[in-house]
Amino acid sequence: MDASTVQIPGLKSLGAGKALAAIGVVSLAAVGFLFWLIYFRSAGGHSSAIIGALPALNASLNALSAVLLISGYIAVRRRNYVRHIAFMLAAVASSALFLVSYIVYHSFHGDTKFTAPGIVRPIYFLILISHIVLSVIVVPMILTSLWLSLSGRMAAHRRVSRWTLPIWLYVSVTGVLIFVILKLFNGPAAV
Repeated sequence: MDASTVQIPGLKSLGAGKALAAIGVVSLAAVGFLFWLIYFRSAGGHSSAIIGALPALNASLNALSAVLLISGYIAVRRRNYVRHIAFMLAAVASSALFLVSYIVYHSFHGDTKFTAPGIVRPIYFLILISHIVLSVIVVPMILTSLWLSLSGRMAAHRRVSRWTLPIWLYVSVTGVLIFVILKLFNGPAAV
């Protein structure tokens, strides 16, 4: 089995303009919704054991995504395309599950304030801001890379994925790092 056996024929016939427009609309809608959810919607401040466990789940899903991305990269470098496809689809699934869990958490709990003083504060915000900016950028990149691969446009897929992989990996790793910093410096109840 090679990459061509995973192609979706309807995607191949879909023009690049229409596909990229759809990816742009979906990406803007997702980012707009998250922006509204975090900065404009006031959460009820509800808490439960399940809601309280979601930040750890989110960090675990980010860590899993990072492992899957590295595994997918190793597989493609070894020309094991079947494993590469499996790892990358699993990374997409892990990131999608993260997004659902993240939305649920912020819908019920709201935003988490970072209150720790000292040198860790600017370090945390540097990591957080870069994480947020790159997560906004990587959403359409992931969708574009996925569409290119599933539509059989492998040369373009490789070009886009050279940029998508490191950004996606950075976002996944810094997601875990943000959780760890919050746990260590804000206290166990803050995340």
